[in-house]
Amino acid sequence: MKLSVLVLIAALAVGISIGLVNFYFQHSWYFMLMSFGVSFLTCFIVFYYLLEKYIYSKIVLIYKLIHNLKLGKDLKDALGEYVSSDPINDVEQEVKEWAGAKKREIDVLKKQEQFRREFLSNVSHEFKTPLFAIQGYIDTLQDCLVDDPEMAAKFLTKAGKNVERLSYLINDLDSISKLETGEIPINYEKFDFVLLAKEVMEGLEDKAKLREITLSFKEKYTHPAFVNADREKIRQVMINLIQNSLKYGREHGGSTAIKIFELHDQYLIEVTDDGIGIDEKHLPRLFERFYRIDSHRSREEGGTGLGLAIVKHILEAHQQIISVRSTLQIGTTFAFTLEKVG
Repeated sequence: MKLSVLVLIAALAVGISIGLVNFYFQHSWYFMLMSFGVSFLTCFIVFYYLLEKYIYSKIVLIYKLIHNLKLGKDLKDALGEYVSSDPINDVEQEVKEWAGAKKREIDVLKKQEQFRREFLSNVSHEFKTPLFAIQGYIDTLQDCLVDDPEMAAKFLTKAGKNVERLSYLINDLDSISKLETGEIPINYEKFDFVLLAKEVMEGLEDKAKLREITLSFKEKYTHPAFVNADREKIRQVMINLIQNSLKYGREHGGSTAIKIFELHDQYLIEVTDDGIGIDEKHLPRLFERFYRIDSHRSREEGGTGLGLAIVKHILEAHQQIISVRSTLQIGTTFAFTLEKVG
Protein backbone atom coordinates (compact mmCIF):
# COMPACT_ATOMS: atom_id res chain seq x y z
CA MET A 1 0.00 0.00 0.00
CA LYS A 2 1.31 3.46 -0.93
CA LEU A 3 2.05 6.01 1.79
CA SER A 4 -0.53 8.53 0.55
CA VAL A 5 -3.29 5.91 0.56
CA LEU A 6 -2.31 4.73 4.03
CA VAL A 7 -2.32 8.31 5.41
CA LEU A 8 -5.62 9.07 3.64
CA ILE A 9 -7.33 6.08 5.27
CA ALA A 10 -5.95 6.99 8.72
CA ALA A 11 -6.99 10.66 8.36
CA LEU A 12 -10.47 9.65 7.16
CA ALA A 13 -10.92 7.34 10.14
CA VAL A 14 -9.95 10.09 12.59
CA GLY A 15 -11.99 12.76 10.78
CA ILE A 16 -15.14 10.62 10.62
CA SER A 17 -14.78 9.69 14.30
CA ILE A 18 -14.44 13.32 15.41
CA GLY A 19 -17.32 14.39 13.12
CA LEU A 20 -19.65 11.72 14.51
CA VAL A 21 -18.78 12.63 18.11
CA ASN A 22 -19.46 16.31 17.32
CA PHE A 23 -22.80 15.43 15.71
CA TYR A 24 -23.79 13.33 18.74
CA PHE A 25 -23.34 16.23 21.13
CA GLN A 26 -24.46 19.18 18.95
CA HIS A 27 -26.88 17.52 16.49
CA SER A 28 -25.68 19.86 13.72
CA TRP A 29 -24.68 18.74 10.26
CA TYR A 30 -22.79 21.99 9.74
CA PHE A 31 -20.55 21.55 12.79
CA MET A 32 -20.11 17.89 12.01
CA LEU A 33 -18.84 18.67 8.48
CA MET A 34 -16.62 21.50 9.78
CA SER A 35 -15.06 19.29 12.46
CA PHE A 36 -14.64 16.47 9.95
CA GLY A 37 -12.96 18.73 7.39
CA VAL A 38 -10.59 20.41 9.87
CA SER A 39 -9.63 17.17 11.64
CA PHE A 40 -9.23 15.28 8.34
CA LEU A 41 -6.97 17.96 6.84
CA THR A 42 -4.95 18.36 10.04
CA CYS A 43 -4.50 14.59 10.50
CA PHE A 44 -3.54 14.08 6.85
CA ILE A 45 -0.80 16.74 7.01
CA VAL A 46 0.52 15.65 10.44
CA PHE A 47 0.37 11.90 9.71
CA TYR A 48 1.98 12.32 6.30
CA TYR A 49 4.82 14.42 7.73
CA LEU A 50 5.49 12.10 10.68
CA LEU A 51 5.25 8.86 8.68
CA GLU A 52 7.34 10.26 5.82
CA LYS A 53 10.06 11.64 8.10
CA TYR A 54 10.38 8.92 10.75
CA ILE A 55 9.08 5.69 9.19
CA TYR A 56 8.58 5.73 5.41
CA SER A 57 11.97 7.23 4.53
CA LYS A 58 13.72 4.55 6.63
CA ILE A 59 11.67 1.79 4.98
CA VAL A 60 12.65 3.14 1.56
CA LEU A 61 16.32 3.17 2.61
CA ILE A 62 16.14 -0.42 3.89
CA TYR A 63 14.41 -1.50 0.68
CA LYS A 64 17.03 0.17 -1.52
CA LEU A 65 19.87 -1.42 0.44
CA ILE A 66 18.35 -4.91 0.19
CA HIS A 67 17.43 -4.44 -3.48
CA ASN A 68 20.95 -3.25 -4.38
CA LEU A 69 22.55 -6.09 -2.42
CA LYS A 70 20.43 -8.59 -4.37
CA LEU A 71 21.31 -7.04 -7.71
CA GLY A 72 25.03 -6.69 -7.08
CA LYS A 73 27.17 -3.67 -7.73
CA ASP A 74 27.59 -3.96 -11.50
CA LEU A 75 23.91 -4.55 -12.27
CA LYS A 76 22.89 -1.82 -9.82
CA ASP A 77 25.13 0.70 -11.62
CA ALA A 78 23.60 -0.30 -14.94
CA LEU A 79 20.03 0.15 -13.68
CA GLY A 80 20.64 3.20 -11.50
CA GLU A 81 19.06 3.82 -8.13
CA TYR A 82 15.80 1.93 -8.30
CA VAL A 83 12.97 3.06 -6.00
CA SER A 84 9.84 0.96 -5.65
CA SER A 85 6.46 2.62 -6.05
CA ASP A 86 5.22 0.67 -3.02
CA PRO A 87 8.21 -0.14 -0.78
CA ILE A 88 6.09 -0.91 2.30
CA ASN A 89 4.75 -4.08 0.66
CA ASP A 90 7.80 -4.73 -1.52
CA VAL A 91 10.27 -4.59 1.36
CA GLU A 92 8.55 -7.54 3.06
CA GLN A 93 8.74 -9.58 -0.15
CA GLU A 94 12.35 -8.54 -0.75
CA VAL A 95 13.34 -9.50 2.80
CA LYS A 96 11.65 -12.90 2.47
CA GLU A 97 13.32 -13.60 -0.88
CA TRP A 98 16.66 -12.34 0.38
CA ALA A 99 16.45 -14.44 3.56
CA GLY A 100 15.49 -17.50 1.53
CA ALA A 101 18.38 -16.97 -0.89
CA LYS A 102 20.84 -16.51 1.98
CA LYS A 103 19.58 -19.68 3.67
CA ARG A 104 20.04 -21.65 0.45
CA GLU A 105 23.49 -20.12 0.04
CA ILE A 106 24.44 -21.11 3.60
CA ASP A 107 23.16 -24.65 3.02
CA VAL A 108 25.26 -24.93 -0.16
CA LEU A 109 28.33 -23.59 1.66
CA LYS A 110 27.82 -26.13 4.46
CA LYS A 111 27.58 -28.95 1.92
CA GLN A 112 30.68 -27.68 0.13
CA GLU A 113 32.55 -27.48 3.43
CA GLN A 114 31.52 -31.04 4.26
CA PHE A 115 32.57 -32.14 0.76
CA ARG A 116 35.92 -30.33 1.16
CA ARG A 117 36.65 -32.08 4.47
CA GLU A 118 35.72 -35.48 3.06
CA PHE A 119 37.71 -34.82 -0.10
CA LEU A 120 40.85 -33.85 1.82
CA SER A 121 40.45 -36.89 4.05
CA ASN A 122 40.00 -39.17 1.02
CA VAL A 123 42.95 -37.65 -0.85
CA SER A 124 45.12 -38.07 2.23
CA HIS A 125 44.07 -41.70 2.60
CA GLU A 126 44.45 -42.54 -1.10
CA PHE A 127 47.97 -41.12 -1.21
CA LYS A 128 49.00 -42.45 2.19
CA THR A 129 48.25 -46.10 1.35
CA PRO A 130 50.71 -46.49 -1.58
CA LEU A 131 53.27 -44.18 0.05
CA PHE A 132 53.41 -46.33 3.20
CA ALA A 133 53.60 -49.45 1.06
CA ILE A 134 56.51 -48.01 -0.94
CA GLN A 135 58.27 -47.00 2.27
CA GLY A 136 57.85 -50.52 3.68
CA TYR A 137 59.15 -52.17 0.49
CA ILE A 138 62.19 -49.88 0.38
CA ASP A 139 63.03 -50.59 4.03
CA THR A 140 62.81 -54.33 3.33
CA LEU A 141 64.91 -53.94 0.18
CA GLN A 142 67.72 -52.43 2.19
CA ASP A 143 67.82 -55.54 4.39
CA CYS A 144 67.61 -58.23 1.70
CA LEU A 145 69.30 -56.57 -1.29
CA VAL A 146 72.54 -58.51 -0.73
CA ASP A 147 71.33 -61.63 1.09
CA ASP A 148 68.23 -62.37 -1.03
CA PRO A 149 68.32 -60.67 -4.47
CA GLU A 150 65.27 -62.60 -5.66
CA MET A 151 63.13 -61.33 -2.77
CA ALA A 152 64.53 -57.83 -3.32
CA ALA A 153 63.40 -57.95 -6.96
CA LYS A 154 59.84 -58.91 -5.87
CA PHE A 155 59.68 -56.01 -3.42
CA LEU A 156 61.05 -53.68 -6.06
CA THR A 157 58.25 -54.76 -8.44
CA LYS A 158 55.62 -54.17 -5.76
CA ALA A 159 57.05 -50.73 -4.99
CA GLY A 160 56.93 -49.94 -8.71
CA LYS A 161 53.22 -50.87 -8.86
CA ASN A 162 52.46 -48.50 -5.97
CA VAL A 163 54.41 -45.72 -7.67
CA GLU A 164 52.30 -46.40 -10.77
CA ARG A 165 49.14 -46.14 -8.66
CA LEU A 166 50.30 -42.76 -7.32
CA SER A 167 50.92 -41.62 -10.88
CA TYR A 168 47.38 -42.65 -11.92
CA LEU A 169 45.94 -40.75 -8.95
CA ILE A 170 47.82 -37.58 -9.80
CA ASN A 171 46.95 -37.79 -13.50
CA ASP A 172 43.25 -38.34 -12.77
CA LEU A 173 43.11 -35.45 -10.30
CA ASP A 174 44.91 -33.25 -12.81
CA SER A 175 42.43 -34.24 -15.54
CA ILE A 176 39.42 -33.38 -13.36
CA SER A 177 40.96 -30.04 -12.38
CA LYS A 178 41.64 -29.11 -16.00
CA LEU A 179 38.16 -30.17 -17.11
CA GLU A 180 36.63 -28.01 -14.37
CA THR A 181 38.66 -24.95 -15.36
CA GLY A 182 38.26 -25.52 -19.10
CA GLU A 183 42.00 -25.98 -19.66
CA ILE A 184 41.37 -29.19 -21.61
CA PRO A 185 39.58 -28.20 -24.84
CA ILE A 186 36.72 -30.25 -26.26
CA ASN A 187 37.63 -31.14 -29.85
CA TYR A 188 34.24 -31.67 -31.46
CA GLU A 189 34.01 -33.93 -34.48
CA LYS A 190 31.38 -36.02 -36.22
CA PHE A 191 31.80 -39.76 -35.66
CA ASP A 192 29.82 -42.97 -35.44
CA PHE A 193 29.24 -43.84 -31.79
CA VAL A 194 28.41 -47.46 -32.66
CA LEU A 195 31.91 -48.04 -34.05
CA LEU A 196 33.47 -46.39 -30.99
CA ALA A 197 31.43 -48.57 -28.61
CA LYS A 198 32.50 -51.71 -30.49
CA GLU A 199 36.16 -50.65 -30.31
CA VAL A 200 35.90 -50.13 -26.54
CA MET A 201 34.19 -53.51 -26.04
CA GLU A 202 36.88 -55.28 -28.07
CA GLY A 203 39.57 -53.63 -25.95
CA LEU A 204 37.92 -54.78 -22.71
CA GLU A 205 36.94 -58.23 -23.94
CA ASP A 206 39.81 -60.00 -22.12
CA LYS A 207 38.86 -58.42 -18.78
CA ALA A 208 35.25 -59.44 -19.34
CA LYS A 209 36.26 -63.06 -20.10
CA LEU A 210 38.30 -63.27 -16.88
CA ARG A 211 35.14 -62.48 -14.91
CA GLU A 212 32.94 -64.52 -17.29
CA ILE A 213 30.83 -61.48 -18.14
CA THR A 214 29.33 -61.04 -21.60
CA LEU A 215 29.62 -57.67 -23.34
CA SER A 216 26.84 -57.09 -25.82
CA PHE A 217 25.52 -54.42 -28.16
CA LYS A 218 21.84 -54.70 -29.02
CA GLU A 219 21.46 -55.78 -32.63
CA LYS A 220 18.56 -53.38 -33.00
CA TYR A 221 20.93 -50.41 -32.69
CA THR A 222 23.81 -51.57 -34.86
CA HIS A 223 23.03 -49.01 -37.58
CA PRO A 224 25.26 -45.88 -37.51
CA ALA A 225 24.62 -43.30 -34.77
CA PHE A 226 26.51 -40.15 -35.69
CA VAL A 227 27.23 -37.74 -32.84
CA ASN A 228 29.06 -34.44 -32.42
CA ALA A 229 31.57 -34.81 -29.58
CA ASP A 230 35.23 -35.30 -28.65
CA ARG A 231 35.83 -38.89 -29.78
CA GLU A 232 38.73 -39.66 -27.44
CA LYS A 233 37.01 -38.22 -24.39
CA ILE A 234 33.83 -40.15 -25.14
CA ARG A 235 36.02 -43.24 -25.52
CA GLN A 236 37.27 -42.57 -21.97
CA VAL A 237 33.67 -42.23 -20.77
CA MET A 238 32.76 -45.62 -22.26
CA ILE A 239 35.90 -47.31 -20.91
CA ASN A 240 35.25 -46.00 -17.40
CA LEU A 241 31.57 -47.01 -17.42
CA ILE A 242 32.20 -50.49 -18.83
CA GLN A 243 35.12 -51.11 -16.46
CA ASN A 244 32.87 -50.05 -13.59
CA SER A 245 30.21 -52.53 -14.76
CA LEU A 246 32.83 -55.30 -14.91
CA LYS A 247 34.03 -54.55 -11.37
CA TYR A 248 30.56 -54.66 -9.84
CA GLY A 249 28.73 -56.87 -12.34
CA ARG A 250 27.65 -60.44 -11.69
CA GLU A 251 30.57 -62.79 -12.18
CA HIS A 252 30.25 -66.18 -13.89
CA GLY A 253 27.41 -65.61 -16.31
CA GLY A 254 26.75 -61.90 -15.90
CA SER A 255 26.27 -59.44 -18.73
CA THR A 256 26.87 -55.80 -19.62
CA ALA A 257 24.72 -54.34 -22.40
CA ILE A 258 25.01 -51.10 -24.34
CA LYS A 259 21.83 -49.59 -25.72
CA ILE A 260 21.20 -46.52 -27.86
CA PHE A 261 17.89 -44.66 -27.97
CA GLU A 262 17.27 -42.02 -30.61
CA LEU A 263 15.72 -38.81 -29.26
CA HIS A 264 14.77 -35.61 -31.06
CA ASP A 265 18.22 -33.99 -31.22
CA GLN A 266 20.21 -36.36 -29.03
CA TYR A 267 21.13 -39.99 -28.54
CA LEU A 268 20.57 -41.55 -25.14
CA ILE A 269 23.24 -44.16 -24.39
CA GLU A 270 22.80 -46.68 -21.59
CA VAL A 271 25.37 -49.03 -20.05
CA THR A 272 23.52 -51.71 -18.04
CA ASP A 273 24.83 -54.56 -15.90
CA ASP A 274 23.05 -57.27 -13.89
CA GLY A 275 25.34 -57.07 -10.88
CA ILE A 276 24.99 -56.36 -7.17
CA GLY A 277 23.27 -53.01 -7.68
CA ILE A 278 23.59 -49.86 -5.59
CA ASP A 279 21.55 -48.82 -2.57
CA GLU A 280 19.41 -45.77 -3.34
CA LYS A 281 21.03 -43.69 -0.58
CA HIS A 282 24.39 -43.83 -2.42
CA LEU A 283 23.11 -42.67 -5.83
CA PRO A 284 23.20 -38.86 -5.23
CA ARG A 285 26.91 -39.03 -4.30
CA LEU A 286 28.04 -41.64 -6.80
CA PHE A 287 29.86 -39.13 -9.05
CA GLU A 288 31.83 -37.50 -6.23
CA ARG A 289 35.60 -37.88 -6.22
CA PHE A 290 36.83 -40.90 -4.23
CA TYR A 291 33.29 -41.79 -3.14
CA ARG A 292 33.20 -45.54 -2.65
CA ILE A 293 30.19 -47.66 -1.72
CA ASP A 294 32.33 -50.57 -0.57
CA SER A 295 35.81 -49.23 0.16
CA HIS A 296 37.39 -52.65 0.77
CA ARG A 297 36.12 -54.22 -2.45
CA SER A 298 36.85 -51.07 -4.47
CA ARG A 299 40.50 -51.11 -3.48
CA GLU A 300 40.77 -54.84 -4.10
CA GLU A 301 39.44 -54.27 -7.63
CA GLY A 302 41.93 -51.46 -8.22
CA GLY A 303 41.34 -48.07 -9.75
CA THR A 304 41.67 -44.58 -8.33
CA GLY A 305 38.07 -43.94 -7.27
CA LEU A 306 37.90 -41.06 -9.76
CA GLY A 307 36.48 -42.83 -12.82
CA LEU A 308 32.85 -41.74 -12.44
CA ALA A 309 33.88 -38.21 -11.44
CA ILE A 310 35.89 -37.94 -14.67
CA VAL A 311 32.91 -39.28 -16.66
CA LYS A 312 30.65 -36.61 -15.18
CA HIS A 313 33.12 -33.80 -15.86
CA ILE A 314 33.70 -34.89 -19.47
CA LEU A 315 29.96 -34.96 -20.20
CA GLU A 316 29.37 -31.63 -18.43
CA ALA A 317 32.15 -30.15 -20.58
CA HIS A 318 30.08 -31.37 -23.57
CA GLN A 319 27.02 -29.71 -21.98
CA GLN A 320 25.40 -33.13 -21.67
CA ILE A 321 24.03 -35.01 -18.68
CA ILE A 322 24.55 -38.39 -17.02
CA SER A 323 22.25 -40.21 -14.61
CA VAL A 324 22.17 -43.52 -12.78
CA ARG A 325 19.42 -45.86 -11.66
CA SER A 326 19.93 -49.07 -9.74
CA THR A 327 18.19 -51.83 -7.82
CA LEU A 328 19.98 -54.04 -5.31
CA GLN A 329 20.72 -57.55 -6.58
CA ILE A 330 19.22 -56.68 -9.98
CA GLY A 331 21.67 -54.31 -11.61
CA THR A 332 22.70 -50.77 -12.47
CA THR A 333 22.21 -48.55 -15.50
CA PHE A 334 24.24 -45.46 -16.35
CA ALA A 335 22.62 -43.24 -18.98
CA PHE A 336 24.07 -40.22 -20.74
CA THR A 337 23.23 -38.07 -23.76
CA LEU A 338 25.22 -36.94 -26.81
CA GLU A 339 24.36 -34.43 -29.52
CA LYS A 340 22.96 -36.11 -32.63
CA VAL A 341 24.08 -35.06 -36.11
CA GLY A 342 22.84 -36.13 -39.52
